[in-house]
Amino acid sequence: MSFYRKTALACLAGLGLGLSARAQENNLHQRSTIYEPPKDAKVIEKLNQWEDQKFGMIIHWGIYAVPGIIESWSICSEDWIERDSTISYNDYKKWYWGQSEKFNPVNFNPEQWADAADAAGMKYLVFTTKHHDGFNMFDTKQSDYKISNGPFADNPKADVAKYVFDAFRKKGFMIGAYFSKPDWHSEYYWWPKYATANRNNNYDIRKNPWRWNKFKEFTFNQISELMHNYGSIDILWLDGGWVRPKETVNEEVISWGAPIPEWSQDIDMPKIAAMAREAQPGLLMVDRTVHGRFENYQTPEQRIPDAKIDNPWESCMTLGNAWGYVPGDTFKSTPKVIHSLAEIVAKGGSLLLGVGPKPDGTLPEEAIKRLEDIGKWMATNGEAIYNTRSVEHYQDGDTYFTQNKEKKKTYAIVCLQENEATPATITWKGNLPKKGSRVKLLQTGKNVKWELNGDEVKVTVPSSIKGKKDVAALAFSFKTI
Repeated sequence: MSFYRKTALACLAGLGLGLSARAQENNLHQRSTIYEPPKDAKVIEKLNQWEDQKFGMIIHWGIYAVPGIIESWSICSEDWIERDSTISYNDYKKWYWGQSEKFNPVNFNPEQWADAADAAGMKYLVFTTKHHDGFNMFDTKQSDYKISNGPFADNPKADVAKYVFDAFRKKGFMIGAYFSKPDWHSEYYWWPKYATANRNNNYDIRKNPWRWNKFKEFTFNQISELMHNYGSIDILWLDGGWVRPKETVNEEVISWGAPIPEWSQDIDMPKIAAMAREAQPGLLMVDRTVHGRFENYQTPEQRIPDAKIDNPWESCMTLGNAWGYVPGDTFKSTPKVIHSLAEIVAKGGSLLLGVGPKPDGTLPEEAIKRLEDIGKWMATNGEAIYNTRSVEHYQDGDTYFTQNKEKKKTYAIVCLQENEATPATITWKGNLPKKGSRVKLLQTGKNVKWELNGDEVKVTVPSSIKGKKDVAALAFSFKTI
């Protein structure tokens, strides 16, 4: 193991798994509170289709998988980033970017990824085509810094994004392309003439319009490649919300605490959107945190909103602690993921769960097992998740409520404490079954006994389930009063 690898892994262990509270806040995208509904009929139709899916997978995979550290951020020069003080910043960047020469995923298996996502009950994909470090996971003609121009270049699947998208399309998934608006490897974003002070571009755009126009052209051309060369795309998921027009930086954005330059980092989103939607009619644009007509749904990160949100939204959260692959990462338990999914869907959102493949191109076995276990619950209880919408009274303690789109059926998802025996009876208030109607336990497909006591419903749990300690949640369907 090289000196740089040893020291980098030592000083960045916290960046891979144990980010401090402050670091987490600096590293996460906030959710803008302003929402502008789309007006394009095809976009509205696609958005309604996406809202039916409820559960997706986001895959972060790039050169950061080789040393197993946080994606991109370790080369950003902000005071929440920790690096070994004996290594110069420029030397560290060379070491990090040099991981491209070691990235050779000879066991690349997108079919395994798609199988695991399908087994979990997921319905849509967001794949990282390029993160902030500028390393491209697709065969762009705009840059040589790409997976198809290194040790993996001669592999038949060197154009990685193509094969990932194809594998998930074959499973019937909606397809999303993650794309980082900032590109820290591009000389048009981080000009080598200057130091890289923070996540923003490192020169005054007002004084150097030619250079910024070259970056706009570079960005437009890369997104055009994704929109024209990779089949049907449903979602363009744009990260790096600090790259935005200056006029969109309001008091809310300032309150998030991220560094904001004096100039506008406008990349002409109307032009990009027009091109993208001509190629992909109805394309969902997710320009994260940049409220307006190109943020078709909102994306709170690593958190669940405190209350129901009436516009389309999605919580993007990791299965482990890290977005990408980090050796020894600890994965969330199956009940934890199921409980989060139930809460998110009841509040009107979708869950986009993050999984990071290993540097060899396969998913960690523990992640596959966890996804399989989640899928077992979804196989019998998915009716309470898919194709549902929120209701006014969406929660009673650990019980969450959803409703099918036709508003003919209501679901109660009762989240149970981990490793505790399933009780003999379940109670909840609000969303009471209609008198004389049937209450069905989705897990068994059979009706259960129930009774009303004032404003509370009491359901008898079947003896076949009572006392079990491996039940994450019980879902019931019924007609409401």
